Amino acid sequence: MARKVLNSPEYVKPCVVDVAHKLLRPTNWVFLDGREHVDYRKGLNGLFTRQALELYLPGQEEVYSKYFQKFLDISQKENSGKPTPFMPHFRELMCAVSCRTFVGHYISDEAVKKIADDYYLITAALELVNFPIILPFTKTWYGKKAADMVLDEFSKCAAKSKVRMAAGGSVGCILDGWVKTMIESENYRQKIAQGVKAEEAGKPSQLLRPFTDFEISQTIFTFLFASQDATSSASTWLFQLMADRPDVLDKVREENLRVRNGDRNAAFTMDMLESMTYTRAVVKEILRYRPPVLMIPYLVKKDFPITETYTVPKGAMVIPTTYPALHDAEAYPNPDLFDPERWITGTAENQTKNWLVFGTGPHYCLGQTYATLNLMAMVGKASVLLDWEHHVTELSEKIKVFATIFPQVSPAPARTLSTCCLVV
Repeated sequence: MARKVLNSPEYVKPCVVDVAHKLLRPTNWVFLDGREHVDYRKGLNGLFTRQALELYLPGQEEVYSKYFQKFLDISQKENSGKPTPFMPHFRELMCAVSCRTFVGHYISDEAVKKIADDYYLITAALELVNFPIILPFTKTWYGKKAADMVLDEFSKCAAKSKVRMAAGGSVGCILDGWVKTMIESENYRQKIAQGVKAEEAGKPSQLLRPFTDFEISQTIFTFLFASQDATSSASTWLFQLMADRPDVLDKVREENLRVRNGDRNAAFTMDMLESMTYTRAVVKEILRYRPPVLMIPYLVKKDFPITETYTVPKGAMVIPTTYPALHDAEAYPNPDLFDPERWITGTAENQTKNWLVFGTGPHYCLGQTYATLNLMAMVGKASVLLDWEHHVTELSEKIKVFATIFPQVSPAPARTLSTCCLVV
């Protein structure tokens, strides 16, 4: 049923909540529909190829090295090894790695920290129960202010990238790759206008129009919107469940030391990541067992005969969910058991119909390969540099839903999401 909704663009389109248009802006590409959406999306596909993803690895490694040292300082120096809620730190880590991947060093560490701190306000503003009109000092008002700040920062990054790439700079982030293709497209059009033959003009793989700084900013913001809460959730569960299962952590550590030829400080490469069979299985099992995104709201554009006996009326909201498919006992035996081996010796890899973690259809997640490799890189590097324990509480085994799902802790720190307590 979920797949039918996700694969029916003639009947439905993503709608999120009303305030999302005000935060992301109504002209944002994620709200486009049909041919217009497809054409826009084509221009972004090249930013997530294997070749492109490999260019982003040094920036990601830099962030992980910095934050893992910070984790040690927090745990051992600031808290003397006492259990510490780490969810706020995971949020900042994932925001930092996203920003470095998306906009490189065009953004300052201080701006990354502010975005990580304030992104909670954006998430809170997008709750289903919020009043749709933005009134001062409400959740939506604070969320709008935070969104404006993010859009302004990314617009500045776009302007800086255009200058650098026009001067022949190398690609170091997603923004650079996109801007470079825009420049190549404009050069091609100018050559054609001057009478140069098409075969000699050097047509780029994707012919793009020039995008304004703000259009670029809106798009980069959607990448952050899609990744921030989801990867924060996934990283929290990764650390917690691997602490609960030291046998799994040991296997991940052994694999990562082996692919690094025993050098725990070796920089990861794409070949290295693609050879990590067990680490990939752990990440995929986390995403199945605790899927970050549970529901995807869609607006019905015209009467939708969703079953033989029921038609969803035009204007209604229909919300496919991923959880039942990912916990279907026919596809994943013992679905409530965290079992990475099902992806190696079992049949989990064959259950493509049930694998709805990243959606399906015309709005499937562009960054699904990036997200998986990013989580593999993070936990793989952590396994060879850190050790950690999970301090179990009454609530840490229970799930809190806040856009995505997280372990609970009591009491929850103000303006941070709850998480397990970890000793790193």
